Order: sequence, then C-alpha cells, then structure tokens
Amino acid sequence: MTLSDKYKSIVFFTGAGMSAESGVPTYRGRGGIWSQYNWEEYACQEAFDRDPQKVLKFHELRRQSVLACQPHSGHHVIAELEKTHPQVRVVTQNIDGMHQRAGNRNVTELHGSLWRVGCRSHGIVEDMGETFKSCKCDQCGSWLRPDIVWFGDMLNQDVISEANLIVRRCDLFISIGTSGVVWPAAGFPRIAKESGAYCIEINPEPNEMSSLYDEAIRENAGRALPALFEINK
Repeated sequence: MTLSDKYKSIVFFTGAGMSAESGVPTYRGRGGIWSQYNWEEYACQEAFDRDPQKVLKFHELRRQSVLACQPHSGHHVIAELEKTHPQVRVVTQNIDGMHQRAGNRNVTELHGSLWRVGCRSHGIVEDMGETFKSCKCDQCGSWLRPDIVWFGDMLNQDVISEANLIVRRCDLFISIGTSGVVWPAAGFPRIAKESGAYCIEINPEPNEMSSLYDEAIRENAGRALPALFEINK
C-alpha cells in the first residue's frame, strides 16, 4: 500500500527549494534575486508608483528566466497524483507557476503569480508569456500591476483562509523545500499536526520547524517524491 492509498486528503506545501531544484533562482539567500537587485526598486508598491515600466521590465526578465526552467520529476509526481487522487492539493509560496506547468490544477498560491496582472478597477487577468500581453488596462488605461505579494503588501486574507482550511482538512501534510520561517505559512505544519495529519518534511537541510514533523527525508524532492509514492517520473 502506497501513501496515496493510505491517506485520503494530501497537501503538498512547497517553498523556494522546490523550484530551485528546477533552476529557478530563489529570492533570499546566497545567489538569490535580492542579493543582486534592490527590492525597493523592483518589488514594492512605491517602486511601481515611481516607475511602472522599470518594474514591469524587471518582472519580464523574471518570467523569461522561469520559462527557461522546466518542472522536475517531483513536480510531475504531484501532478500525476492529482489525476488519480481527487483530494490532492498544493499550497505554495512560489510565484513561478511550476506546479501548473507540470499539470496541477488544485494550487493555492500564497504570494501570487508571475502569470497574472491586475488593475485596481477592473480585476485580475491571466497573462502567460515571456513578455506582458499588455502593460495597461484595456478598459481604463491604468498600468497593470503584477499579481504578486511584494514587500510591504498585505497577504490576501481570502487566500490565507483557503490555505488554512485545506491544511486543517488534510490527513497527510508534506512540506517541501521551505525554510519554515515566513509567516503565516510557517504556521501550517503546526496546524496540520494539531489537526491530526501525518507530517513529512522533504528538505536536504533541517530548519527550526523540523521538530514538528513525524518524518524527515533529507533529499531533494526530485528523488524523494518518486520513491515515496512509488511513481517513476
């Protein structure tokens, strides 16, 4: 019996390490985006208000670098499980859309997406590609802002509430490639544990939340997930 047979509702909680395995640059840490760029110039509302073209150009470069990377075997395992297991959900801190590119549809994005833009007056639209289809709203002409939680932004409380509910209802919680220090997402392992879920951490390195887990796998997701679910991807 595999884990997908044993558990009814499975949540994969993914962080930067999941995407880094595909070559997507992280934002923090050695070699991260913010060691090369000043976020105050590219990733806050004030920067966008000052120079929207500069900010949008930066995010086009981010889109191009992400599209040059491909989902790895761990992404594909989760996507395969979703096809056969109706209660597989992904809750991710990543904005790169790698899970959707692998085939997942049930994805809750805590920090937004590189592949959406929005107008304050006319809402959010999908926009997939190396460059933006349009930088201004077709209806009112205002600049379209990337649908990403920037520095200084409040998290979308509807998204957080949805993620909390998903985590509370799961009976298997698998955390992958996250440091466990960014709140409120850092509280999800404890919520899962207190709700009775079996909790697994997949991360080459331990972190301050590691003691909460029932099981730790010190490998990358691309190796750990195919073995854990006996799926050859």
